[in-house]
Amino acid sequence: MTIELESKVSSLLEGIASRLDISPTKYKQAVDRYTAVSSWIAEGEFEGVEDIHFYPQGSFRLGTVTRPIRNGKDADYDIDLVSEFKISKKSITPQKLKKVIGTRIAEHEKYKKMLDEEGRRCWTLLYAEEDGVGFHLDVLPATPEDAPLRTSLIDSRIAEKAIAITHKNKDCTYKWSSSNPSGYGDWFDNINKTVFESAKSLQQRSLFENNRDIYASIDEVPDALIKTPLQRAIQILKRHRDVRFTNHPWALDKPISMIITTLAARLYNGESNVFLALRNIVNELDELSAFLKPDFGTNKSLYGKTLIKRNADGTWSIPNPVNPDENFADRWHENNHQKAKAFFQWATWVKEDIIEIISTSDVGKIVKSFESSFGQVSISAARALGLPTSAAMSSTPMVHIVSPNKPWGES
Repeated sequence: MTIELESKVSSLLEGIASRLDISPTKYKQAVDRYTAVSSWIAEGEFEGVEDIHFYPQGSFRLGTVTRPIRNGKDADYDIDLVSEFKISKKSITPQKLKKVIGTRIAEHEKYKKMLDEEGRRCWTLLYAEEDGVGFHLDVLPATPEDAPLRTSLIDSRIAEKAIAITHKNKDCTYKWSSSNPSGYGDWFDNINKTVFESAKSLQQRSLFENNRDIYASIDEVPDALIKTPLQRAIQILKRHRDVRFTNHPWALDKPISMIITTLAARLYNGESNVFLALRNIVNELDELSAFLKPDFGTNKSLYGKTLIKRNADGTWSIPNPVNPDENFADRWHENNHQKAKAFFQWATWVKEDIIEIISTSDVGKIVKSFESSFGQVSISAARALGLPTSAAMSSTPMVHIVSPNKPWGES
């Protein structure tokens, strides 16, 4: 692959990811929405609560927002908001905390109409915006985690941010679950930091110039809108997963975003563009598919691999980097390793659809392939870059017979 082709493909992937991302206008709208909800909850009266800490988690916090697909169509953005009550979890039950927050939200006339049925962990507000692009705002009730559990984590600076979140079981009982979205964000930022700092100035200037109706000065451009090759690669991977598993028999077993994000971050080596980051991530993941083979225990190529582990009893392990007691792959062994098979099948698809297609050297063919993998955004991104949107035509050469030989030339 030539440097020129690599540059074109990387720019195309960047353009696709930016179109899947939340726009500066929608980002500001989302921040306004969750700030208003936070203020409403904070103004309530809660016995024994002196302070409540609100902060985003998940893709909104990490800068990897990707517009989801539901039933084959673009859907509303998912925004996750932690509502951390600064009280001991021993002083309140998970059921009571969940209920008091839900009750407070419902006391607002507008929010009551938008409030969805109680979820396992969250209360969800459904925003239908005038432009047709809405939000699902998930409010997650939480308290600080107990000290013994906090100290069992890896880094004390990360451990102190651990929280206990409410969880409603299928039998309608409640329990506490341990989580650390803020600590995970810090872990991710640390990996992303060097490339982020080098990209910030140029991107910040561009965002300001293109959105002067939103920002009065360049300093108002939020860091969350600055994107590195790692963040763009994760957005590309999540969209590819969503498209590939739409209406697929394994749709319920598709890789979860936390696994994609964690593995991509651990494999990122500071690559300078999206294509190089994806190629490294995907090739490494594809090699790990050897864990599915019966001889995985004696396969020397897997020795020392810690990214994904398959244990002697057949169970799998992908540890949460900020809470080693949490295993993201704790269900991979179920149904004859169905989730593991779905993951590695997806890794193969990504390699075929994004990496190996580049060998054609036909930019138009690459764009059409990307359209199958990511949707119409591939075409709009290609057109914005002045790239062809269809494969090059191979014409059949015309043959001219000037002086035909006999018998055809007989007069």
